[in-house]
Amino acid sequence: MDFTTLGRTGLRVSRLGLGAGGHSRLGLSYGRSEVDAEAVVRAALDLGVNFFDTAEGYRTEEVVGRGLRDVPRHQIVISTKAGVGWQERRSTPDEYRNRIDACLERLQTDYIDIFHIHGARVEDYDYARDALVPVLKDSQRQGKIRFVGVTEAFGPDPTHEMLKLAVRDDCWDVVMVGFNILNQSAREIALKPYLERSVGMLCMFAVRRALSHPAALSDLMSKLAAEGLIDPKSFNPEDPLGFLVKEGGASSVTEAAYRFCRWEPGLDVILTGTGSIDHLRENARAINLPPLPTEIVDRLRAMFRGIDSVSGN
Repeated sequence: MDFTTLGRTGLRVSRLGLGAGGHSRLGLSYGRSEVDAEAVVRAALDLGVNFFDTAEGYRTEEVVGRGLRDVPRHQIVISTKAGVGWQERRSTPDEYRNRIDACLERLQTDYIDIFHIHGARVEDYDYARDALVPVLKDSQRQGKIRFVGVTEAFGPDPTHEMLKLAVRDDCWDVVMVGFNILNQSAREIALKPYLERSVGMLCMFAVRRALSHPAALSDLMSKLAAEGLIDPKSFNPEDPLGFLVKEGGASSVTEAAYRFCRWEPGLDVILTGTGSIDHLRENARAINLPPLPTEIVDRLRAMFRGIDSVSGN
């Protein structure tokens, strides 16, 4: 497993991070047992992964905590989150403080390495910064958390409007951003300015439905072409990204998608979520491979230049 330093945090982290959310939630969303989910966590450890991401809203903190309980705490990096919203309104600072404590309890740990404000929206950003970040900073002084982060709601915010606000503030040690082959708009909006400030960058949405289901990809590409957002002559409608495999770039579109993100300057950890140990191994293999050929990367950059309306879901 390849490792890097997560921005100014100084944390040494695996390039692959196991995500306990997404559609799968470690397989729990598809009927797998909690025992199965814990086995996925332990399989990630066996592969050399030391970065584990969960959230209050995923309802997987307890599973992650149990999967990691026999590992010396200093050997792993735990990332979790809690959103601004609480009981159909904004969380008060006192409520947020209690929610942090609840995350610690569910994870069975004395401290959380990175605590994020989860899925911050534009309309809630000022409140999050002014009312909730002080709570995180106070928890940091108490030793309950080590670093402060924020994650965007990439699905409804594929143009990164929240991050355009967040980039002005220096309170964020780590940021989680949506980035993939289909929507590379974060490169100029977030990756470059945050890289200049040594903020750690976590990548979500590297592979979602459109990059793992051929029919969904064909439908999306046809839609983008119909809207004039992509040149219809630049791809085969029946196999839009088939050139990634046919021209020797990768063994599959999914592999290419992970490698594309892994070697994007500014992205430190590429998150992957799954309930399958075999699938996890495939993703780890992809992320550990060398960069895609330069000509293929250049083609992908040119092909999707200006696309900021999709997330890949």
